[in-house]
Amino acid sequence: VSLPHNNTPHVGRACAVRLSRQSGPGLEAEEISMADHDDGEFSKGGAGASKTYPAQCSSLRKNGYVNLKGHPCKIVEMSTSKTGKHGHAKVHLVGIDIFTGKKYEDICPSTHNMDVPNVIRKDFQVVNIEEGFLSLMEDGGGVRDDVRLPESDLGKEIQAKFDNEEQFMVTVVSAMDTEMALATKNMAK
Repeated sequence: VSLPHNNTPHVGRACAVRLSRQSGPGLEAEEISMADHDDGEFSKGGAGASKTYPAQCSSLRKNGYVNLKGHPCKIVEMSTSKTGKHGHAKVHLVGIDIFTGKKYEDICPSTHNMDVPNVIRKDFQVVNIEEGFLSLMEDGGGVRDDVRLPESDLGKEIQAKFDNEEQFMVTVVSAMDTEMALATKNMAK
């Protein structure tokens, strides 16, 4: 491999060295840049964090979150059985889906990993309701219009507060590509 004139390898430039066999006993080095080797095949990743992360089953706790049967759930009940004949204690998990309220259960060995959803809670001020969507103001002053007005009693409460021209916030929870308004609270006066 030959070095540039100052005997130091290239630093700060993406490059590779291609070695080719010569007829003689030596090797000849040829520098190529990454642009020379563009096969156009790049997999596109999502922007942002992963939807879930792994956690050992025994490390999960009540009131924490876990992914049960593909649904982001809050753990409401948890019990561990004793180590059995084949050596693994089992953990029985009961969780409530954070968006639908449905109950899900699962049993897994305490040493195995379970997926834990990345759950993000954020408060927004409601500035408008239009065509079934909430207009929400972020802390920085930006407005987003992509959160649907819930069809539950909470949606009726949000609509009533808005119609009464109250100043209030909604808590939006997002997990696993789903976002939903889950609570309201009055703004400090």
